Amino acid sequence: MASSETERSTRGSQNPDWETDFNRFEQAISSSPAPIRVRSVMKLSESANRIPESILSRAIPILARLLRVSDDPSRSVQSAAAHCLKRIACIGGEESGFAVKMGRCGVIACLLGLLLEANGNDIALRRIWVKCLWSLVTFGSSIRIGLARLGGLEIMIRELNTWEDDSSRWCLLEILTAFTTIREMRHVLVHNGGLKFLVEAVRVGNLPSRERACHAIGLTGITRRARRLLVEAGVIPALVNLFKDGDEKTKLLAGNALGIVSAQTEYVRSVTAAGSVPLYVELLSGRDPMGKDIAEDVFCILAVAEGNAVLIAEQLVRILREGDDEAKFAASNVLWALSGYRHSVSVIRDSGAVPLLVEILRDGSVEFRERVCGAISQLSYNEDDREAFSDSGMIPILIDWLGDESEELRDNAAEALVNFSEDQQYYGRVRVAIGHPVFRNMQSKLARIRASHELMMIRSMRRVTIEPLARDQDLL
Repeated sequence: MASSETERSTRGSQNPDWETDFNRFEQAISSSPAPIRVRSVMKLSESANRIPESILSRAIPILARLLRVSDDPSRSVQSAAAHCLKRIACIGGEESGFAVKMGRCGVIACLLGLLLEANGNDIALRRIWVKCLWSLVTFGSSIRIGLARLGGLEIMIRELNTWEDDSSRWCLLEILTAFTTIREMRHVLVHNGGLKFLVEAVRVGNLPSRERACHAIGLTGITRRARRLLVEAGVIPALVNLFKDGDEKTKLLAGNALGIVSAQTEYVRSVTAAGSVPLYVELLSGRDPMGKDIAEDVFCILAVAEGNAVLIAEQLVRILREGDDEAKFAASNVLWALSGYRHSVSVIRDSGAVPLLVEILRDGSVEFRERVCGAISQLSYNEDDREAFSDSGMIPILIDWLGDESEELRDNAAEALVNFSEDQQYYGRVRVAIGHPVFRNMQSKLARIRASHELMMIRSMRRVTIEPLARDQDLL
């Protein structure tokens, strides 16, 4: 039991008059005029943190009925009841079940009805209804489906379209993001003009709500139409700012969503200009495997633009100099992928990455050499990369690896040496390896692949799609 619950229970057991007080409250509500009912409800609200949960639970149906009274033209009784229900829900939290009980008592339907009936100028009353709804959605997550079935999302969109930009707008945005955990409601957001509010929710509210908005953007942004609407609403700077300020989980969500937006090439430069590259470097250098995967995928997308490729290569070189083995391996993976872009061949050569790869391979662990050698074998298909590797002293290392205990290392080294042997400029330097069984086996294997027209599968750049970025919420 939480400390606040323990305190309420202790104080409740010390006060023998709670039952009597409740009976008086119940009688005042059933037979008194509006002003007395309002005072009784406000007294209950003010004392709620000291009242035993059993009493509060019994008060919920009474308060719910007050939302439906018809003899209250000023809405004073209804607003007092809504305020009290909100306070009870907040005090009880998720574990108490108060919010769920309120839903069963019809509070949601009443509040939505009151919002629909409210005059546009009744901002004070609308604020009360919305805050009460917010408490139910926040502390009663299981009632979100019921709220959606009653048209709650459409009403929230309507309210946001007419709501003044005041201190309570965040309640509407947090309710909106709660709906995004329901697949059908995400479709409603796209088709009912709600995506701009999803972008707004990335900037405003508590962190769980901002994370929900971020995840929903990643799920809805897989279509061109949705991406366009999101970008027009300012999603790129919103996600970059969340990326900068969020915790580890938030960075994954923001990085993933931003990557999905960047999958449309017309937005690649905008994503880079917003300052995203250093943020993805942070993910690539971090310890979370999913963060590394996201960063690798997004770098391959952003590098479609030559200017971006130069910026990314500079950052990758920094990782090769300063990062740990895992970060260096991830950086080498990206370099391999970038080598598939025609404009990136010169970028990689000029970046100084190849000598660094050779240098760290000399001193790296067996596991690291196995993993990075795969990238080297692929880079060796490019003439400029072969020149850079040769100048950095890679050929003798590859020849030496033909006798290594690791089969993977032997095969990757042999593949690279085959590529060098087919270049007249380097044939003499690799001739000593041509008679080696591992080299000859790889040469025969590559010849068979070429004969069956499968070489393009090896030499092609890594195919980048947005599907790997559309992660499941449970994993993030």
